Amino acid sequence: MSSPWFTSEKTDINPILSSRIRLARNLRKYPFQQKLNAPNAAYMVQEMQEAISIFHKLDMQNLSEAEQKVFLEKHIISPEFIRGLLPRGLLISDDQNLSVMLNEADHIRIQSMQAGDALSDALTAANRLDDLIEERMEYAFHHEYGYLTACPTNTGTGLRASYMIHLPFLERTDQFKSLLPIISKFGITLRGIYGEGTESMGGIYQISNQTTMGKTEEEIIQVLQNMTIKVMEHEAQARDKMLGTHRADQENMVYRAYGVLAYSRKITAKEAMDLLSEVRLGYLYGLLDKPKPVKQIYQIMMEIQPGHLQRIAGREMDELDRDYARAEYLREIFK
Repeated sequence: MSSPWFTSEKTDINPILSSRIRLARNLRKYPFQQKLNAPNAAYMVQEMQEAISIFHKLDMQNLSEAEQKVFLEKHIISPEFIRGLLPRGLLISDDQNLSVMLNEADHIRIQSMQAGDALSDALTAANRLDDLIEERMEYAFHHEYGYLTACPTNTGTGLRASYMIHLPFLERTDQFKSLLPIISKFGITLRGIYGEGTESMGGIYQISNQTTMGKTEEEIIQVLQNMTIKVMEHEAQARDKMLGTHRADQENMVYRAYGVLAYSRKITAKEAMDLLSEVRLGYLYGLLDKPKPVKQIYQIMMEIQPGHLQRIAGREMDELDRDYARAEYLREIFK
């Protein structure tokens, strides 16, 4: 059995941490979300869970707030899915790299994630699962428009492709704001770490396509890859400029970050994410001569979030408790 994407060394070898493919689908026999009532929503979830019997099945209503946060922090579910009012279900593969949200914005949201730059592998896995579902269920499909979705921007292929990307040097420069209008002309956008409506943490963003109608899967992915290369080129230019003129200052920041992570007794999530960002770039660009932790940096970033800390502790925690627990966890990692 393969391992979860976030445990792979591929998340730590360049600015791209992960690749994701998401497919939006609706079932012909049910009304779309705006007109779907609770009994039909519950029946649809049950029908889908029975159809895809190879996955683990979860009902969102039976999950605690902390458990839901863990799935969000793993990028398995979206903030919108957590806020949903209708009965909702979740299907997850053993390695957690494939999942299906039932009754998010659409009836079905298939998601495939891979470590590093691997959109092709993510697409292959998503399409395989999509075909499996389509063998058992009839999708809402129009011969001219393609797959019909709740939001018109997803109609067509229903495909949203994205990279999770680390851009610490661009984030510090004015180039960042000027870059956004350029990539948006090609239908590409930069969002926060958990997607639409969220903020970046630790210099990590999601770069993805905005529309699907009138485009093939290959065209969507090609444009995303081209624009991501452009963004990474700008990141490299900003990095080379900063390291060329202020390398000693940057090394100082990296070592200070390592020291705080290794010895602090209390630390907020924001500060820890910023410091882990410094340490990640320190390893990536040869600025830090310290043994690497046994876990990948992004896995550490994920496990210091509220849901994971509460799961580790086995209890609900307030913000202050989490700050102490986060520092203890980081000391163990960086000792």
